[in-house]
Amino acid sequence: MLYVVKRDGRKVAFNPIKISNAIKSSAEEIGFDMKESEYIDLTQKVTKEVENDYNEKTSVEEIQNLVEKILMDNDFKEIGKAYSNYRKERTTIRETKSNLMNAIEKIGVETDRDNANVGNNFSSKLLRIASESNKWHNLAVMPKEMAKAHENGDIYYHDLDSYNLTTNCLNIDTGKVLKRGFNTGYGTIKPPKRIESAAELSCILLQSTQNDMFGGQSHVNFDNDMALFVQPTREEIRSQILDNLNNLGFDKESIHKEQVDKLVESKLKERVHQAMQGIVYNLNTMHSRAGSQVPFSSLNLGIPESKDAALVCQVFLEEYEKGLGKGEQPIFPNIIFRVKEGVNREAKDPYYYLFKLACKVAGKRMNPTFMNMDADFNKMYFDKGIIPATMGCRTYVCSNINGEEGPAGRGNIAPTTINLPRLGIIAKGNIDKFFKLLDSKLDLSREALLHRYDILKKLKVKDLPFVAGEKLMKGSENLKPDDSIEPILKQGSWAIGFIGLAETLIALTGHHHGETEESKELGMKIISYIRGFCDKYKEIDKLNWSCYATPAEGLSGKFILQDKARFGEIKGVTDKEYYTNSYHIPVGFNISIKKKIDIEAPYHKMCNGGHITYIELDDYPDEGVVEDIVKYAYTDTNISYMGINFHIKYCRECGTYLAVEENTCSSCGSTNIQGISRVTGYLSLDERFGAGKVAERKDRTANNSKHKRIYNI
Repeated sequence: MLYVVKRDGRKVAFNPIKISNAIKSSAEEIGFDMKESEYIDLTQKVTKEVENDYNEKTSVEEIQNLVEKILMDNDFKEIGKAYSNYRKERTTIRETKSNLMNAIEKIGVETDRDNANVGNNFSSKLLRIASESNKWHNLAVMPKEMAKAHENGDIYYHDLDSYNLTTNCLNIDTGKVLKRGFNTGYGTIKPPKRIESAAELSCILLQSTQNDMFGGQSHVNFDNDMALFVQPTREEIRSQILDNLNNLGFDKESIHKEQVDKLVESKLKERVHQAMQGIVYNLNTMHSRAGSQVPFSSLNLGIPESKDAALVCQVFLEEYEKGLGKGEQPIFPNIIFRVKEGVNREAKDPYYYLFKLACKVAGKRMNPTFMNMDADFNKMYFDKGIIPATMGCRTYVCSNINGEEGPAGRGNIAPTTINLPRLGIIAKGNIDKFFKLLDSKLDLSREALLHRYDILKKLKVKDLPFVAGEKLMKGSENLKPDDSIEPILKQGSWAIGFIGLAETLIALTGHHHGETEESKELGMKIISYIRGFCDKYKEIDKLNWSCYATPAEGLSGKFILQDKARFGEIKGVTDKEYYTNSYHIPVGFNISIKKKIDIEAPYHKMCNGGHITYIELDDYPDEGVVEDIVKYAYTDTNISYMGINFHIKYCRECGTYLAVEENTCSSCGSTNIQGISRVTGYLSLDERFGAGKVAERKDRTANNSKHKRIYNI
């Protein structure tokens, strides 16, 4: 009987099957088709060596060295390299686990840049230290194959630190919540009676919700919800004016109704402006998550159901355009302006002026982004009286196999992301092999999300005291504090995401989808395959599986580093510092606005868990340019959600906006200049970008030349 000394000093029986499994697993990781007889033969050779050199102190490390040596000596060098890389990764992980102090020491210097909107203050660092600890806990308790897939970079479990604690994001049914009031834990907040109170409480809703979740939050129908509090404010103003006139001795007969009406509307607009300015200021200053960041907030607007809602929409856009105290760029909220023919898209539409204003503001502030209500999958819901919504992070939730459709009170429960480029590299141009590999990763992604489901359903309503306890989440309506949150888990979506379609296609065909028709067709086939998997298991599991165009921030740099270490530098695939986000055309590829829209548009329908297309411009566009781009996309294609990107620069000292090439303020001469760019949906300060996103931003090539109109490109 042979024994092996484990790293913790324990002696366990030597088991050759573990060696066979390790060799087989390493071969599968690089796509090597190894015969059963080959890995059995290799195992026997290792076993013989162990027997020959055996002593009571034979360690796991010594046996692993033998495995690596025999692989290299028997013409299985590629497998040996994969085995060696995995050993190194596991060693790194063990060292981090055994000495978490190293990680804490690094965080003490500066928080990482996985999230470009997390600060570097005490609260941020303390939160990151707790985060690192819980990540390792969750990896340790999950099945080994699942943990290995995450550690190796095959798939990625987003927000692993929150795996056992909470869910991702939420579309808040704001009007409904405000009308009934709510409790943040220290007392009941009564329903507001004035627009200013409603605006302030809408910010508190976002802040309190974010403290219960790890993702972002959205007001699902902001302008219509805020409009509920415009009429009571109007009535209050009218009452005050009439009281003042009566106190001055005017009787009813001498008061001109038209003049009073005019004065009321003037005062009302002033108060709506104050309320909307308060929202912009609050969402860029109030903190959540123990003070580590401001709320990741989004507002959906643009489809007003009344004149009061149109007023809210207009005034909010005007206040956002003004910026902060010195005119600085507001980072939050992300604004989604919903565009609809017959409502606001065309000159003949009643709210066309709102669309024009939205285009003007977007040309200065990069917000709003735009959502197409006439995309066929959005129109289907719109015609049923459901107005689709999204978030800055691109989460999209509408269909529901377990109840009422629509976004309100729902969100994405948890996402996972597949490393597509790795599958393309391993397949070595063999398309059939690629899809077999994709099948295995889809199965593993589903298994991982089901495991997360089983972990999360152990949580009780009292573990999510605001979002579940105050009934903000669909499925929580009849739950008590000690009830499981499982009914909520059935209402949200479960997202299987992907990254790097462009690099995957280059690995498979030598070209990405912007270069050849063959790659273009293959790209749509791959993502359609993922969507088909989600649709199939949605029916089987009775969960809202969705295909998700992952907004990879830190992940874009993590996956490629792991693949570069394993496969070396591959031209067009691993020869940079980031993988291209989701289905996007590579940022450095020279392509026209029209062609980029045409190629990316079909993916919006496939990615029913979230999608977006960006158009990169080389300077601040005027409203006509923005309108041209949006109207082409929304009249000639089936694209849904899109944003106009450019680089914003302003002087920190006086607030003056500068041209892209300027580094000194033309007004005050200061060189204290702030840059703003968009990262995975949200705006962020340039210096907060992670390494991968810094490299990506540097490579970004404008899809225009000094804003030529789209039809002239």
